[in-house]
Amino acid sequence: MLSVAAVPASRGLRAVAMSGFDDPGIYYSDSFGGDAAVDEGQVRKSQLQKRFKEFLRQYRVGTDRTGFTFKYRDELKRHYNLSQYWVEVEMEDLASFDEDLADYLYKQPAEHLHLLEEAAKEVADEVTRPRPSGDEALQDIQVMLRSDANAANIRSLKSDQMSHLVKIPGIVIAATPVRAKATKIAIQCRSCRNTISNIAVRPGLEGYALPRKCNTEQAGRPKCPLDPYFIMPDKCKCVDFQVLKLQESPDAVPHGEMPRHLQLYCDRYLCDKVVPGNRVTIMGIYSIKKSAQSKNRSRDNVGVGIRSAYIRVVGIQVDVEGSGHSFAGSVTPQEEEELRRLAAMPNIYETIAKSIAPSIYGSTDIKKAIACLLFGGSRKRLPDGLTRRGDINLLMLGDPGTAKSQLLKFVEKCSPIGVYTSGKGSSAAGLTASVIRDPSSRSFFMEGGAMVLADGGVVCIDEFDKMREDDRVAIHEAMEQQTISIAKAGITTTLNSRCSVLAAANSVFGRWDETKGEENIDFMPTILSRFDMIFIVKDEHNEERDMTLAKHVMSLHVSALTQTQAVEGEIELNKLKKLISFCRTKCGPRLSAAAAEKLKNRYILMRSGTRQHEQESDRRSSIPITVRQLEAIVRIAESLGKMKLQPFATEADVEEALRLFQVSTLDAAMSGSLSGAEGFTTQEDQEMLSRIEKQLKRRFAIGSQVSEHSIVQDFMRQKYPEHAIYKVLQLMMRRGEIQHRMQRKVLYRIK
Repeated sequence: MLSVAAVPASRGLRAVAMSGFDDPGIYYSDSFGGDAAVDEGQVRKSQLQKRFKEFLRQYRVGTDRTGFTFKYRDELKRHYNLSQYWVEVEMEDLASFDEDLADYLYKQPAEHLHLLEEAAKEVADEVTRPRPSGDEALQDIQVMLRSDANAANIRSLKSDQMSHLVKIPGIVIAATPVRAKATKIAIQCRSCRNTISNIAVRPGLEGYALPRKCNTEQAGRPKCPLDPYFIMPDKCKCVDFQVLKLQESPDAVPHGEMPRHLQLYCDRYLCDKVVPGNRVTIMGIYSIKKSAQSKNRSRDNVGVGIRSAYIRVVGIQVDVEGSGHSFAGSVTPQEEEELRRLAAMPNIYETIAKSIAPSIYGSTDIKKAIACLLFGGSRKRLPDGLTRRGDINLLMLGDPGTAKSQLLKFVEKCSPIGVYTSGKGSSAAGLTASVIRDPSSRSFFMEGGAMVLADGGVVCIDEFDKMREDDRVAIHEAMEQQTISIAKAGITTTLNSRCSVLAAANSVFGRWDETKGEENIDFMPTILSRFDMIFIVKDEHNEERDMTLAKHVMSLHVSALTQTQAVEGEIELNKLKKLISFCRTKCGPRLSAAAAEKLKNRYILMRSGTRQHEQESDRRSSIPITVRQLEAIVRIAESLGKMKLQPFATEADVEEALRLFQVSTLDAAMSGSLSGAEGFTTQEDQEMLSRIEKQLKRRFAIGSQVSEHSIVQDFMRQKYPEHAIYKVLQLMMRRGEIQHRMQRKVLYRIK
């Protein structure tokens, strides 16, 4: 952006002579040639440049015995020959070479970085000679910096950090397209055609003010008017630049505050390094630009000294690449050894289940299922390009006061990427993606919602039953296909959302009502079949259990602060987090042949409902289980193998997966709660129910009354099971065909 504005200080000087145009101090701190009398600043600069050059040429790693390499020389040569004109310098190397140089670079980065780039250009010139014909021209080298210093956060950037080097973590939330910015411009006078070329424009988001007067004095010519210069675009040198928007990472935001934003300016090879949604750590120069001129220029120039801040990026490190790789890069060999030892323990599965929300008593099976969800199965890509999801979805239904939300909060803490939302307060666009109009450029751009931000992690949705129906439908695609497709405002696109869903919901009546069977749930079968495991958490009255629970809660309240160290046989939170992300990146087990065979046989048993299955579960058998449920068992078995860092899921894993599935979904199906949902009632049951219904309708005409007790007795005599009769009555009541009268003793038929 080249703004034209008056430069008050330089007007008088400008008229004197053109030769002073490049004088240091009028426009630009650097001088291009300047006067004959070289001032001491210039000398100091050339000395510093020499030191930088020495550093790039002589810095070496390794010892004399093992042989050493010249780190930056080789890197410059390699990059230059690949026509990648950049080099990355570590601040620690510079500090170990010369403490003062690093200090200068920290304190006044804007001028010294330029010197470092010039030095890099000279070194590149030396190491690449002779260059092939046609490539004799020397290219500019971009120097990127990186440092192992501790990162600050956006809130700690105050005015004393201005134009210093800062290091800041955050999430990139928006990126503009790559545009061009002039670095050297040429200008020409309108009237006398006098051109001035090679005027340097400062890097960053600053403009350049054109000179007001043309000062070529020619005899017999009228003086040139004011503001005669215009820019000659074809003689300008340009570089790419891109503006990013950085938001501080969600875990650094204090409670109840809005996350802060910051503008980033990247140029040359730093463009297109990150996409929105990446977690990054930025090294950059904290600089200022003129705040945008307000439309209505008021008479009193209030905002004359006020500038808005941005960061000129000189180095980017991307923390998370793709799904859930958050710690994988930062695991040291010692830690890796320790994690592998941990995963090789024989009872690692129980240990992990114990370490999940240790302050919550009981509900072991749910914790085991949550452990499986955190580790996840393996994602498969089929040859025809389709993918099968590897993430496990889990639904907890149940009474209030059974610590569902606490489990959800814990999972959000210990999964590598966790997002917690509540059902009533989240809309379909907030969960999936929204299209927003950018105020400055008037174009549309997309912002991902919770499911996109949690790509590679877990989304916890509390109060799942309170969500509006049309918002719940938005999650369907994200849960099974793991993508989110959008067609709004001229943007048609598909986003990845490879995340697990952990949902908690209450029953319709607030508490679970045993007598009402499947009326407790008002979910559609479509959404229920997408959950791999469905747990029904009941608050049962049992004196022993109540006693232990009360003791547990009391001990928590008494020793809340004193008990800091973890109990024996538990993994503390940070190590668990590391273990989870390590396993997720390093391991993607498959079913072994024997386990697959076993699962196949068990699946056929489950479908056909043989006597053996009845003996195992002592109940009416043949709960059909859809293919989705079969895949669910495969995923659970794979996640059990992943905990142990094994390449294959064994038969024991399949056993345990079947057991988990048995205690969750099958029990939920048995409790009459899900029957009627897709594939949860058998063919015979369906026929029996319709037979009972036909007989009932024959028994009493529309408008007549019959006592409920006598009907039930009647059908029981005909060898129909009692629960089936009650179920039919409930179904008819739901459809509004019959009604209770007189303290629910008498049935009255309406239609």
